[in-house]
Amino acid sequence: MKHATSRVLYDYWNRVRGDRSAPERSEMKPDAIGNILGDVFILETTGRYVYNIRLAGTQVCTLLGRELRGRSFTEAFAAAEQAEIFGLLDTTTRSTTPVLASVIGETEDRRLLGLELLLLPLRHQGRTDARLIGSLAALARPYWSTLVPLASLRLGSSRFLRHEDTALTPASAARRFHAPPQLRVVYGGRA
Repeated sequence: MKHATSRVLYDYWNRVRGDRSAPERSEMKPDAIGNILGDVFILETTGRYVYNIRLAGTQVCTLLGRELRGRSFTEAFAAAEQAEIFGLLDTTTRSTTPVLASVIGETEDRRLLGLELLLLPLRHQGRTDARLIGSLAALARPYWSTLVPLASLRLGSSRFLRHEDTALTPASAARRFHAPPQLRVVYGGRA
């Protein structure tokens, strides 16, 4: 995990869940993670391929240039990314397995911004397939990031976190989550 927001949210989620696969939504207290709330969101799923934003922090809304409450979480992702983002969301809700992913945000004028996405399952009224809590945090804060909204998001690498990984301390987690460099082709530039 590269971003402090991901580590704080993950550690809190892990502490609250204890030895269960996921904590109850009602057990998650906003004041316990008050310093990162701007980067946090809650998703509600009412069926396959339906992941609506119930709450979204101010930083997430600012990055995407609009109020996100009530919108589909996946609409921010490029059309070519839809199958992959739905796959991550479905696996997280159905198997109660957390996921960590790198995301690349792109503005209309082709500026790029690296982000980190964390998705964590929540129980809601006993069901583990109804809610997710997550964070979407920028890895850097260029001056334009609060002025020019991201027009679309693309997934980079992703990793499902095994439940035995959830007991890691931040220092050991940082060592374990550094994967060897991977090659990804990014199209653009010269025609």
